[in-house]
Amino acid sequence: MTPSTIILVDDEDELRRSTAQTLDLAGFKVRDTASAERALDLLNPGFNGVVITDIRMPGMDGMTLMNRIRDIDVDIPVILITGHAEVQLAVKAMREGAYDFIEKPFNAQDLADRTARAIDHRRLVLENRILRAAAGKRDDIEARLPGRTQIMVDLRYQLRAVGGTDADVLIIGDTGSGKEVLARALHDISGRAERPFVAINCAALPETLIESELYGHEAGAFPGALRARYGKFEHARTGTILLDEIGSMPLELQAKLLRVIQERVITRLGSNEPVPLDARFIATSKVDLEAEVAAGRFRADLFYRLNVVTLRMPSLAQRRADVPLLFLQLVREASGRYRRDHVEVAPEVLVEVARRQWPGNVRELRNAADRFVLGLGLGGEQETLRDADGGRLADQVADFERSVIAGTLSAHRGNLKPVYEALGISRKTLYEKMQRYGLDKGTAPSE
Repeated sequence: MTPSTIILVDDEDELRRSTAQTLDLAGFKVRDTASAERALDLLNPGFNGVVITDIRMPGMDGMTLMNRIRDIDVDIPVILITGHAEVQLAVKAMREGAYDFIEKPFNAQDLADRTARAIDHRRLVLENRILRAAAGKRDDIEARLPGRTQIMVDLRYQLRAVGGTDADVLIIGDTGSGKEVLARALHDISGRAERPFVAINCAALPETLIESELYGHEAGAFPGALRARYGKFEHARTGTILLDEIGSMPLELQAKLLRVIQERVITRLGSNEPVPLDARFIATSKVDLEAEVAAGRFRADLFYRLNVVTLRMPSLAQRRADVPLLFLQLVREASGRYRRDHVEVAPEVLVEVARRQWPGNVRELRNAADRFVLGLGLGGEQETLRDADGGRLADQVADFERSVIAGTLSAHRGNLKPVYEALGISRKTLYEKMQRYGLDKGTAPSE
């Protein structure tokens, strides 16, 4: 779990600076802003901290900000700063979900005490989510990796089984399928959650600087190295290191990486002194590394060292029944991100979403959800009934029928009567088709 952060929102510069200093002197990590919109950009469902905001502000006021925060995560504590004439408004806000309010002018110790209690409350909420994850209940993990298909249920089970360990993990999955989301979830339910999570894109590192970037260097190690510098591995000590697209790493550097993973030590360029490295490694790849080993492009010993636990992130093609449910969640997230009121998704839109192929996986589906929320439609070309890899006509028709039924179930939240009426079939026929395609009311999102 990341360290707690206080987000302080107040348009009065002098008051904001003095309040931030008060909180800083009390030992809190503070980020202050004059803009409620900017504060929203700093929040996410796993935010570990508290928001303190003035009620009266130009543009978006504190009450509106509080409601927008509740759309992101209903359990993020919000403390309202009020004037004497606004106490009734603050009491109303607490009935609507505010954690606390404090009246100006306030005592520094009083503010610090209220903030500390709010932080403790938030920490308990996040810890409870982790415990619920370990117990297999609906939780933050299911929100991050949604899906009712068996392949996703199995993936979440595997995630919870290895998340609390220090085992190194290899994640295999197509581009855009959500490999980094899975890696971050592994980190966040581990004992290293409060420590750094350092993502390294192996495909983007310049080959001439890759060793310096990863291992660091001493002053004078090479021309231009004027002072010593920590590498990314050292920045991640006691935390988690994500090696994204590890298959792109040059062969000569794979040997050095193998030593780091085996011995958990690094040596900076220009030094002979080993530096202990306490870190967990997670690697991702969009290609089959076993095939890369056979082709001589990836070291076999490194592959088997990373392959302690392998998790496979399925493509959308492997869980087509999840597409409508996932689209609805992405629309909700986009609505909050773009500060739009609740956006309704018509049944015919979900049917179209279920019908389409999504070769770009979740990344492409998220882009479509963003366009939809912005009023630009789904985008992309209208596709005909076909499978991306071809196949027998009967299989293509069955796949299409299953997608349409799944989309209509999601649109009507599992209420069967409007589903079979919309599809123009009998209740008995709907039951038979749901049984044939392994669908149930759980295909629809919960309230």
